[in-house]
Amino acid sequence: MRCYHFSLVTLAVLGTALGYVWPSPKLDALEAARFNQEGFNANPVVSFVQPCDSFIFGDSTGRSNAADWIRTAYHDMATHNVTDGTGGLDASIRFAEEQARAENVGDGFSNTMDTAGALQVTRYISNADSLALLAVLAIESCGGPEIAFRGGRIDAGRPNAPGVPEPQQGLDSHIASFARQGFTQTEMIGLVACGHTFGGVQHDPFPDIVNVLNDPTDTEDVAHFDSTFVTFDNDVATEYISGTTQNPLVAGFNDTTNSDKRIFGSDGNTTMSSFSASPEIFASTCADLFARMLDTVPSGVQLTDVISPLPVKPSEVNLILAGDIIQLFGLVRLWNMGDDPTRTVTMLWKDHFGGIGNATLEFAGLSSSTAGKYSAAWYNFNATDGVSPLYLDAAAGVKSLSFVVEGELQDQNGLGFAIQDGFKFSQTSCQIEAPLSGRIDVAVRNGVNPTRVYLEQITTDSVQRIVVVEIDISPPTEPVPVNPAYSIWSINVIDPSANYDIGAEIDGIKYSTTINSFIGFPLCPT
Repeated sequence: MRCYHFSLVTLAVLGTALGYVWPSPKLDALEAARFNQEGFNANPVVSFVQPCDSFIFGDSTGRSNAADWIRTAYHDMATHNVTDGTGGLDASIRFAEEQARAENVGDGFSNTMDTAGALQVTRYISNADSLALLAVLAIESCGGPEIAFRGGRIDAGRPNAPGVPEPQQGLDSHIASFARQGFTQTEMIGLVACGHTFGGVQHDPFPDIVNVLNDPTDTEDVAHFDSTFVTFDNDVATEYISGTTQNPLVAGFNDTTNSDKRIFGSDGNTTMSSFSASPEIFASTCADLFARMLDTVPSGVQLTDVISPLPVKPSEVNLILAGDIIQLFGLVRLWNMGDDPTRTVTMLWKDHFGGIGNATLEFAGLSSSTAGKYSAAWYNFNATDGVSPLYLDAAAGVKSLSFVVEGELQDQNGLGFAIQDGFKFSQTSCQIEAPLSGRIDVAVRNGVNPTRVYLEQITTDSVQRIVVVEIDISPPTEPVPVNPAYSIWSINVIDPSANYDIGAEIDGIKYSTTINSFIGFPLCPT
């Protein structure tokens, strides 16, 4: 049995020299979480900031998930030290020790990490990547600019050193703190203003800043940074410059904690005046600063290039062997396309005999991204009922896919969309003593000769990092044919409902495929 943190597992990434080419499991997962925001097959996280005054941890009002997500991302990043490369956006804020510090008072951090962990963290998306994604989705869903997003953050194994700026600290201290993080004084002004277009200060953790409001419509007693606290706009600047702001860190009763007043005025109001005069300058500045904030990571962490949506992207592709048939499941997403009843989408596949099959695909639904700026049309691999798979001859198999959309071939510039059919879940899998144990059968294509075949059990370590445990499957002493093209490798498991994938190492490359639950399968023959 072997155990790996997901960030260190070598997975098949085809065509890396050419950029993002499908399939690339980690990039596929990050791209989907980033761009499948609303509608069909969407990231469920976005529903927590629609509407933007949503707050799922109470009946409130006054607070919002969006503000908590952005604040959490900044506080996690703000431990960064550009001199020694420590700290940065690495999800260290999930540790109780870090949350207990005076600089991190309030429950917004634990609320945010609970949301990230429950809905978005996978073997391919770290807690830190999820935290960055939450901030991006909050900003974009609530009127903000499009944020350049990179993935590849690695979760910290322990808390970072203290260092988040606090309201009672003086201007010199704040300038020094932001410089340590990698931001100039002008950038400090911008990042504070950009972050404070959302949210406010709550009385309970900050009684020295905000009094009890006695407002039945604001049960959390939150004094907001501007009058449009759940919407991205430049009101935080216009209200400051006009002298009408109620920002508790500018016009609060305790001047010692009026840190925004000191920060905003530190350049003679030049930056805030430019933000007030131009919503466009404010938005473009914030887009840049938010992206830099999210990309501030510990030294040694290599982020991906900016992730852009693939124009044509297969999704949830899965193969299952059923006797002499391969069942092919999946969807394809066509980026920046709407619903068009006249559109024809055809899928082509190459097999191992040099043949080409084809099927006309059925429209499945629409998704959107960036507050409706982009849309995508989805099509099922099966045109009959949209649910059943395509049935392929097992001996012929499938090597790659391509798509013809309104007469135009889409094949990743001649590469095709590679399909690995050397191993897959077999429907000969069965329950030994339902539902206590079972036998997982993996069909291995004759002639593939994998170095290893194994189960991948997805679990977490003691500090909530995803871990992939590899459980080797012993090769059969004699071939166990299921048909002329495939033989079976088997392993007994105690808990067939556990979260397993199947992995194999072929020609020095590791591949993974999802496993189909076999709860409900027949008992194994005795």
